[in-house]
Amino acid sequence: MTKKNEVEETIEEVDDYDQKLKFINKIANPLANKKLTKRLFKCVKKASAHKTFLRQGLKEVQKHIRRGEKGLVIFAGDVSPVDTYSHMPIVCEEAKIPYCYVPSKLDLGHALGSKKSACVVMVKSKADYKDVYDKCVESVRELPTL
Repeated sequence: MTKKNEVEETIEEVDDYDQKLKFINKIANPLANKKLTKRLFKCVKKASAHKTFLRQGLKEVQKHIRRGEKGLVIFAGDVSPVDTYSHMPIVCEEAKIPYCYVPSKLDLGHALGSKKSACVVMVKSKADYKDVYDKCVESVRELPTL
């Protein structure tokens, strides 16, 4: 791969992320930056190999949070209508679970290994990907909130 192609790919990724930011909801706060978004998708991809350490979908994530499970909750920022999951950040805060938003529900679904989109995902810790998971949790807790 030539240096010119690498630069073009980098520019496309930046433009792609910036384009997706145009479609996020008003409640998408704290929003993961580009670097954290990639790290979160990497963590989700590793967790998708171990299905028991991943919760996908609004009903399932909410059910397991209320049962006392802990993990990292990732919301898609471009879900419409917002009312479908607007109560979930409060549920996460009450349970003291870190959460953040990523710009695209399609990208979140692709990180799961699915062709469909995903609006909410909860990743639980496992020894196989604990280092990536811990970095993600630490970075999410440092995100500024409005």
